[in-house]
Amino acid sequence: MNPATRRDCIPGVRRSSREGRYAERTLVGVDDVGDEERIVIWIERRPGAVWAVGRAVNPQLRDSDDPRPEDVVFEGYELGDALDRANEALEDDVRVLEEDGRPAEARPFTRKEVLPLLERWFFNR
Repeated sequence: MNPATRRDCIPGVRRSSREGRYAERTLVGVDDVGDEERIVIWIERRPGAVWAVGRAVNPQLRDSDDPRPEDVVFEGYELGDALDRANEALEDDVRVLEEDGRPAEARPFTRKEVLPLLERWFFNR
């Protein structure tokens, strides 16, 4: 890493920051001009036992996988609340894709999906 720019020295290599993500869904649609658009919704665990739900459009075009502040749609201490917010965001985006005539299938976020990862983190600290 180049200390002057704080970025990777190898062009085309993106820094990854996905530690703490417990579940993720990606939807593919088109933007206003007809170009492919990816929407990524995720649930992550942050320091202080905080659950966060994020939603980013075209994150693959960014220099880093780090979420931006405006990507966070929910922060709180209850997993159930995070699941609700993530599923609401997912449902909204699926509905928009379907209204645009795009096939959109995404399985909902579930406690069953997240708990094994949380237990692994808790017991392997």
